[in-house]
Amino acid sequence: MKSSPSLAEADSSPVQAAANPPAQPLKIGSASIHSRLIVGTGKYASLELMRDCHAASGAEVVTVAVRRERLLDKNSGRNILDFIDPNKYILLPNTAGCFDADEVVRVARLGREMLTDSGYRGANWVKLECLGDTKTLLPEPVGTLKALDVLVADGFEVLVYCSDDVMLCRQLKKAGATAVMPAGSPIGSGQGVLNANAVRIIVEILKGEDPAYPVIIDAGVGTASDVAAAMELGVDGVLLNTAIAGASDPLQMARAMRLATEAGRLAFCAGRIPRKLYATASSPWEGRVNG
Repeated sequence: MKSSPSLAEADSSPVQAAANPPAQPLKIGSASIHSRLIVGTGKYASLELMRDCHAASGAEVVTVAVRRERLLDKNSGRNILDFIDPNKYILLPNTAGCFDADEVVRVARLGREMLTDSGYRGANWVKLECLGDTKTLLPEPVGTLKALDVLVADGFEVLVYCSDDVMLCRQLKKAGATAVMPAGSPIGSGQGVLNANAVRIIVEILKGEDPAYPVIIDAGVGTASDVAAAMELGVDGVLLNTAIAGASDPLQMARAMRLATEAGRLAFCAGRIPRKLYATASSPWEGRVNG
């Protein structure tokens, strides 16, 4: 009878460091990026602070809700896009606030129309969010799959916000999702990755089928250690917003998130030592002084 996995075996990474050098760019559809941190635009005290935090984070991709009313700062009436340099950032339009497939498709097309010929890269990208309710803000899988089918047929490169269900992630990949983005925990909750084993399985299964396929944690991280822990699971990146914008010092947190993303990636590629029940001496027993 086959024995159950040991603690070390259960903790070992499903993707080997040799195939994933730390400096290797992340390819998402037609784009290649070096920073594996994606940031958002909401909840900042000012647009100037948002701009400075983006710079401090080192991110190359910024996600923006594309409903027209959400592009204006409600306090000043200024446009968010005036504070996002098209020469520095790729825009990832998202369908935040949509609760059915038809609405998702309509908002995605609006985003493409808005960005086409605007000078911004990312017009054919969309982060698909089809939410189940306003309390949990968790993804609704049936509407998500339905919207994905339409958007892929319409020529979009679709990054899909989804639950941490490996079978759903496989279906999304099969349906043409450019990347899957399982939630670490509910949006804005700051709980970190609640089900690390589920994420490990998603990475193992999807990358077993295609080692280059992007898996990105989206939502729920609260601080730098959450980001490092997520990256150490073997995911390709982390998308976050509230953890920076809601911090007591957003600028410092943006720097911390940058370093945590890099540290987590380096640690994953380096390969951690296995966990053991008992101590292992770091110095050899041989040749020790007896007295």
